[in-house]
This record gives sequence, structure tokens and C-alpha cells, in this order.
Amino acid sequence: MKQLELEKIKQKAIEEHIPIIMDDTLAVIEKILVEKKLEKILEIGTAVGYSAIKFSQFLAETGKLDTIERDVACIQEAKKNIKKMEVEDKINIYQGDATEILPMLKEKYDIIFIDAAKGKYPFFLKEALRLINPKGIIFADNILYKGYVLGDYNKHKQRTAVRSLREYIKEVSQNPNLETQILEVGDGLAVSRLK
Repeated sequence: MKQLELEKIKQKAIEEHIPIIMDDTLAVIEKILVEKKLEKILEIGTAVGYSAIKFSQFLAETGKLDTIERDVACIQEAKKNIKKMEVEDKINIYQGDATEILPMLKEKYDIIFIDAAKGKYPFFLKEALRLINPKGIIFADNILYKGYVLGDYNKHKQRTAVRSLREYIKEVSQNPNLETQILEVGDGLAVSRLK
């Protein structure tokens, strides 16, 4: 993979304050992905396509990655980046709101990566559970949200996000079909494996 190009994509996103996956979070996910033969990956929240490009390296020869993004400017940037990295035959971008697109999806995925509106995480989980393959893995990024999720004090602005993330953690922890770890890497990562 063109490491230098990818580094430029990452740096540009950081400079423009576009949230992308943190290095230590990515390292944890890559360790897990490398053990599997992946045919289908679903990503909720494309941003500039950085994580989609990284994940696409772990797809089987015929594998595909679907990613959902509603921000038009982000989609344009993602398409440019995906083309630059020559992985456009592996990555498909759905344009629109994930809450509208997810219910229309019928395929099953080996891996689902959630990194979009924090207030919608419980809804994303419900859809992910419907779309995940047996033995699949659901990752939820930023699950500890700057430490707010574990703390007592939350600014009014963050209240909905924090409540939703706590609900997500509760649901994945209590679901008898899932084995979940909450890792304190990056901004928190929930790793839920289907039993």
C-alpha cells in the first residue's frame, strides 16, 4: 500500500480537524482483522475514507467494503482518496443518513465498524446485530467519548451523546449473544464478538 500517500491523507484530515481513527485504535483493530478472511465489511461513518482504505487491506481477493456517509464534502474527499489509493473496486460509498440507509441493507457482514453520530449508537447497534454474520465482530469507536462516559459530570451539550453511549455499552455487555470488551485505547473502543 502507498504508505506515503496514506500518511498525507491522514495529515490533511488532522489539519482540517476531520475526526479519523486514532493510531492506537487502528492498531488494535488491525490485529484482529489480520486473523480473519474478510468478505464483507460495513463502516458507518466514512469521513475522508482513511479507515475504509486501511480496512480494505484485510479483505479477501473478492471482498468488498460498504461505507455510509452523509456529509457531501467528506464523500467527495473520500472518493478522491480512495481513487488515489487504487482501492475504488473494493470500496462502495452509500451517500445519505445511516439511520435511513441501514434498514435498507440486506447483506451480511463479517465486520461492522461504527464511527458516526454518537447519539445514534443504540440504533446503529440494533441494525448491526441484524446485519452481522455469525462469528462476526462489531467495533464501536469513541465509546468512552473523552472520558465523559465513565465520569459523573457532563456538559449539557454532551448529555445526549453520553446517554446513548452508556446505553450502547449496557446493551452490548448484557447481550447473551455477544462477548464484549471495552478497551481504553484512543477514545475508547468496544469490541463485540458474536458467540
